Amino acid sequence: MLKDSKALVYIGILLAMIFWSFSFIWYKDVYLYLQPFTTIFVRLVLSSILLFIFCLSFKKLQKVKPVDFKLILLLALFEPFLYFIGESLGMQIMTPTSAAVIISIIPLLVPVLAFFMLKEKLSVKNILGIVVSFFGVLLVITNKNFEFRAPVIGVLLMCVAVFGAVFYCALLKKLTDKYNPFTLITWQNTIGAALFLPLVLIYDVKDWNSSMLSVKAAIPVLELAIFASSLAFLLYTNGVKKLGAVRANIFTNLIPIITAFISFLLLHEKLQWHNIVGIAVAIGGLVLSQLDSINNYRNQKA
Repeated sequence: MLKDSKALVYIGILLAMIFWSFSFIWYKDVYLYLQPFTTIFVRLVLSSILLFIFCLSFKKLQKVKPVDFKLILLLALFEPFLYFIGESLGMQIMTPTSAAVIISIIPLLVPVLAFFMLKEKLSVKNILGIVVSFFGVLLVITNKNFEFRAPVIGVLLMCVAVFGAVFYCALLKKLTDKYNPFTLITWQNTIGAALFLPLVLIYDVKDWNSSMLSVKAAIPVLELAIFASSLAFLLYTNGVKKLGAVRANIFTNLIPIITAFISFLLLHEKLQWHNIVGIAVAIGGLVLSQLDSINNYRNQKA
């Protein structure tokens, strides 16, 4: 059936990567008006409201068993809570492309955790694809002297985001076997908003002002809520369910590449020859990592 097509799963994951790539640009826009914790809180509240309306209207919200609700609480702790703390604070001092490349190390760490927690196996092509793709990403974000420089604090904060994402991915795979993406993302965003509320009240309320209510502030917040916190997570979760945590996470290597293109077009950042080569290498690694999955799918269709 069409809904089970691997092609649609891949398209969905690619769209998720595009939405998450744009989120690095939207962060820069919204930080002109809102503080980091307020941004995340409003983003998650709006996303939760939209998802609850959709799920209740189309009966997509499944009943969560008490034993599994503890896992969903843990899921929300890793992401959005820990992930967004690292990402939102890191984005204050990192460029969009630099922040995106730190996120791209997630596929290198997920296989290790998935091996121990999920017993997922990796083929030689998977491993080679991951390594090749990562080296391509490095070419995209280095200068002509192949030097990568970024604020140490910013790197550490983005590593907190990576830590949250890696454990989130491993835990997410267990839950996708029991619940649909709508149920998981709705509850994780709702719980995440509740976790961020104390931080907003402690750190951000004193700096609130009338500019927060402007249209210029609302647009990037809505973009983050609708595309990055709702659609992207739904599409990505479906990818984890259909492809596994390891294969789905390899696609995050595309985020810095897409972000570099967006920054080039919108922020006028320059791409040098080795950056272009890096893009080709990273995409080649991505294809290599997926060959086994593609061949298996073709054999099933034959």
